[in-house]
Amino acid sequence: MSVRLADLDAHLQATAAARLADFVELLRIPSVSALPEHAGHCREAAAWIAGRLTRAGLEHVEVAETGGHPVVYADWLHADGAPTVLVYAHYDVQPDDPLEEWVKPPFDPRIEDGRVFARGAADDKSHVHMLISAAAAWLTVRGRLPVNLRFVFEGEEESGSENLDRWLAANRERLSADLAVISDTGFFEGNRPSITTGLRGMMYAQLDVTGPRQDLHSGGYGGTVRNPATVLAEIIAGLHTREGRVDVPGFYDDVRPLGEGERAEFARLPFDEADYMAEMGVDALFGEAGYSTLERRGARPTLEICGLWGGFQGEGSKTIIPARAHAKVSCRLVPDQAPRRIFEAIRTRVLELAPPGVTVDMTLINTGFASLTPIDHPATQAAARCIEEVFGQAPLFTREGGSIPVAASFESLLGLPVVLLGFMNPDCQAHGPNESMRIDNWEQGLRTTVRYWEALAALPH
Repeated sequence: MSVRLADLDAHLQATAAARLADFVELLRIPSVSALPEHAGHCREAAAWIAGRLTRAGLEHVEVAETGGHPVVYADWLHADGAPTVLVYAHYDVQPDDPLEEWVKPPFDPRIEDGRVFARGAADDKSHVHMLISAAAAWLTVRGRLPVNLRFVFEGEEESGSENLDRWLAANRERLSADLAVISDTGFFEGNRPSITTGLRGMMYAQLDVTGPRQDLHSGGYGGTVRNPATVLAEIIAGLHTREGRVDVPGFYDDVRPLGEGERAEFARLPFDEADYMAEMGVDALFGEAGYSTLERRGARPTLEICGLWGGFQGEGSKTIIPARAHAKVSCRLVPDQAPRRIFEAIRTRVLELAPPGVTVDMTLINTGFASLTPIDHPATQAAARCIEEVFGQAPLFTREGGSIPVAASFESLLGLPVVLLGFMNPDCQAHGPNESMRIDNWEQGLRTTVRYWEALAALPH
């Protein structure tokens, strides 16, 4: 660690136990944005964060209404002549099912084997707490920050960010900055330090097949009517070729071809397919022909079925033809693909595959655009230097398959370059049972963030 920040490092060391206890307190709040019964908990989490921002010394702290779960805003703007950074993370979390697969209840955090286990421990409350703690350290020890910071903590990222773009547009002047930093990403396989430079976009929809007015006796009506569950299966099967390519006219029209340099970057990453399969518990990989696993994961579009239901699902037997069948459909999209255009292309294909005797439709649920950040951007390179100083390794540069819609929103609505600075361990099991954050990643990520604010202040602007 550098001598120039020894006082800040000493402060972080002295406060480590108290900060961990405080982090656990935040993790106890079940701020699940997708479920209406947790709306009050989302507001509780927002109020908790606002209180910590105020305690840290940030100004203009506000729990801002959005029409859904609130955004928490704060700023500190007294670094004359220094750049202004818009900082983002999200306080909402995924639902906790399947509950029976958790070792302990998901909102009863446990600390074990150098990790914190809880829903949201990694994605993304680790970064919310880290960002607040980094600002608090500077303001406590030095009495000021080296850069101007504007904080935006969202409460709807895990449920589609339905209201965020509208809030960003309405607050465009208030959010003026030179750079956006998003903390909602992680490290590469093997917990290798990395910086994500590309994220895929998202299109999420529901497919509904409706047949008779009610469930029918399969003996009395079987063989005489269309079965919605069978129709749904046939439609789903018709959306891909056997080789894994999406079989929807127009789906690939706007996809940029991967250049030789981009493919070389993917090939340089230290990726072990056998370890990857072992991590997932599968014995084979599958996907679009002609591309490597990492290329398919980070730079090619996909169409996946995320949920499938209809008819009787209890124990024993119930001989019916279901009246309805449903599926949740998710597409991960790459730069230049427009989510709504993709939705219309898939909906058109679904209706083409629909036979007479049933009603078939699709409903758009949420969307997000893809994002790419140049590796050679000065702010990206500054982040790389800070990571190397703290973790002792130069970071890899990766493109990930996930989606963070706000990255594209910051670029398109606010005109800001984006740096993705995140520290989740790749085995954190975000969105799954027994989600966890490595405490060493969390602590070292905090020290990296402290250094990053200083590094950004030194860049030409």
